Amino acid sequence: MSWTEAVILGLVQGLTEFLPVSSSAHLRIIGPMLPSGGDPGAAFTAITQIGTEAAVLLYFRKDIARIAIAWLQSLRQPFGAQTPDSRMGWLIILGTLPIAILGLLFKDAIETTLRNLYITATMLIVFALILAWADRYGRKERALSELTWTHGLMFGFAQAMALIPGVSRSGGTITMGLMMGYTREAAARYSFLLAIPAVLASGLYQLYRSWGTGAAPPMAQTALATLVAFVVGYVVIIWFLKLVSTRGYMPFVLYRIALGVGVFALLGAGVLSPT
Repeated sequence: MSWTEAVILGLVQGLTEFLPVSSSAHLRIIGPMLPSGGDPGAAFTAITQIGTEAAVLLYFRKDIARIAIAWLQSLRQPFGAQTPDSRMGWLIILGTLPIAILGLLFKDAIETTLRNLYITATMLIVFALILAWADRYGRKERALSELTWTHGLMFGFAQAMALIPGVSRSGGTITMGLMMGYTREAAARYSFLLAIPAVLASGLYQLYRSWGTGAAPPMAQTALATLVAFVVGYVVIIWFLKLVSTRGYMPFVLYRIALGVGVFALLGAGVLSPT
């Protein structure tokens, strides 16, 4: 991987991580088209996501600090005596369990079989249609203060679907939020907060596991891509939250469908290899 390719992949990661279009799918599709060719790999994808999550930590630093402090204080109180912030902390933990458990159970498939581009293209199209339905028919009335334990777990299972490239972490959680009646902005904000533990844990685990092995992505180029993803991701967060407060998700739906169809066409023409 060259320095230029690292910048390109970091840019792609930063632009797509928070949009409901699947950053892992974009890295999986674009990687083989670069001069060095080949799938950047699950390890590279997970490590560069640390950069975008660092952008989340910076942007939501006040919210995160308030939630973390309230959650720590709640450990000394009866469980029923929860404040809204401490309850949010517990809900984020609950919502993280599905992706943590399923990620460990299906680790080998996630890193191999599920990265097949036919699966990626299918997921792009299928979940675009589900997002379109949810955005069209969801009530969009609930605020985050109305988040229930059941809904927190449902958000978590939706996030776990993003273990399959093409689904999209933000796309899955936002779609689930809309289906359960949450506003576009509430679903997007919770999607950002819910991703923090899972993405950081996955990235740090992949960094630890691949360090010093022959399968490790090139560390210097990966670090550069992670830095680029952080800067670009921060700008995208600001833009995206403003967008969803006034506009719908149809542009992203159309983009996902076009990308999925395009991948099928490239696979059929032999330009891309499915594995």
